[in-house]
Order: sequence, then structure tokens, then C-alpha cells
Amino acid sequence: MTGENARATREIFHGQLLARQDPESIWGWKTPAGRLRATQRAARIAAGACLGPGVRALELGCGTGVFTEMFAQTGADITAIDISEDLLDQARARQLDPERVRFVACRIEDVSDAGRFDAVIGSSVLHHLDVEAAVARMRVLLRSGGLVSFAEPNMLNPQVFAERHARFLPVFDYVSPDETAFVRWSLARLLKSHGFDEIAITPLDWLHPATPPPLIGLVSRTGALLERLPIIREFGGSIYIRCRRGRSS
Repeated sequence: MTGENARATREIFHGQLLARQDPESIWGWKTPAGRLRATQRAARIAAGACLGPGVRALELGCGTGVFTEMFAQTGADITAIDISEDLLDQARARQLDPERVRFVACRIEDVSDAGRFDAVIGSSVLHHLDVEAAVARMRVLLRSGGLVSFAEPNMLNPQVFAERHARFLPVFDYVSPDETAFVRWSLARLLKSHGFDEIAITPLDWLHPATPPPLIGLVSRTGALLERLPIIREFGGSIYIRCRRGRSS
């Protein structure tokens, strides 16, 4: 079994483990703070990709479809892929409009519609992949001038760093064996090397899903301030990534 096939097998097994529990609770999207964080993240990704009627978007790692459902509200035509059939079963149970939303069990390497998509989007998925191979494939799948819009974990955040470097601890059993996180400067260089331009990678997400409801407003306002402070902002929980496939590439 090749390295990539072994990695895919591990991710499928991890998806099975998640599906037997409550994936969206594990990911933190069901608490009041988590729901707000998800809504804000989806809006940012959708705006960055210019989603709307007539836009053809490929969503990577859609999982249970929690973000797909929000992306679909823009009226965009979405092909949502994931490697886990178990998670896709939960996504399909949302019964989204089949004329505009298609759930497909596959890897990005298996998507064959070269040059078809106006945008490639996703939430917390690139860090599960061989990112260089994924970036190269996104370039092939996007039309000239097509957009990339993602939110991913920030390796400089203390919790994210601990999850990735102490995943053997039981408290981090939700972290899959191969997932990593990103430092924004090195990711920007990688995107540039593959023919992307207008690259903007921004640290964000100071609102933790475990924030008690009475503190959500205060933490949100404080987070908005921290995101504007040099140095300190680099430690946010996530990074937002937006770039464009260069028209000359």
C-alpha cells in the first residue's frame, strides 16, 4: 500500500469513528459559541469565494455537510466531496436541493472536472491532506482566475500546537493520525509556487466553542481587537486563506 493510500485508509477509519459518535459536537459546532463561530466562518469562506447563483464550487472535506448547508444558501452550484461514506450519510440526510448540491465520496485526486470550477472551498480540511498535492490539484480543477477560500487550524495557536504534538494523549483522541496545521507564511509561499496570486492569509478565531453563552459577546469583541494587534494576532485559533489561480498560469 502506497503512503497516500495508507493515509486515505486511516482517514476513512477516523471518519467511521467520528460517525459513530456526534461529529459536530466533537468538532465544536453545536455549542452556542460554536454555532456562531461556524456561521461567521461559513460567511467568510462564501464571501471570499464570491459564492452565488451560477457559481460552480467544489467543497473539499464536507463531512456531515454542516458548512455545505450554509454554502448552499448562497445559491451556488456545489459539488461537496469527502473520503468518508459514513460522514456523507449524515450530510445526505440534510436533504439539500439535489439540483444544486451533490455529495460525492472521493478524494480531490479523483475529481476529473479540470478547469470546471469557479471556486474551491472548505473548512478545516486541507490539514488532513498532502497539502502540496492538494494545492497542485486545485490549480488543475479551477478555471483561470478561479478562487480558493478556506479556514484552517493555525499551528501557532497553543491548543492547536498541543493537539498536533501530543496527539497520543487521550484528551486529543479526536485528532486523526495524519492531520497537521499551518503557519501562514510557509503556506503562502507554497500557494505562490503553484501559480496562485492575490494571496491573503489572515489569523482569526479567538472565540472558542467552549465559551459560556454569557461571555460570547465579550470574547467576540476582545477577539476582534486581538485580530488587529501585531504579533498577538498570529496566535488565533485559525487562519483564513484566500487566493486566486493566476490568469496567466
